[in-house]
Amino acid sequence: MKKPRQLERIVKGFANHRRIEIMSLLEKTPELSLIEISENLKINFKTGSDHIRRLSLGGLVMKRNAGASVRHALTEQGKLTLKFLRTLE
Repeated sequence: MKKPRQLERIVKGFANHRRIEIMSLLEKTPELSLIEISENLKINFKTGSDHIRRLSLGGLVMKRNAGASVRHALTEQGKLTLKFLRTLE
């Protein structure tokens, strides 16, 4: 079992409706850039960047450099978290 601080970081990572939307989008379409995420969800680039940073700190999203851009995908923890969130619907 994870330590309480680790669990707190995960929960803070998805504790926003936009972050949950980002996670759902990345589940459907992995390997998106920040620009693609921002355009798909019609959010400001800077706001999207902050959300991705928080998801990454929580271990829910991983980043991969692809030339000049950075691609984002859900981690296994991110996939499990989305599955958990769907049980709350």
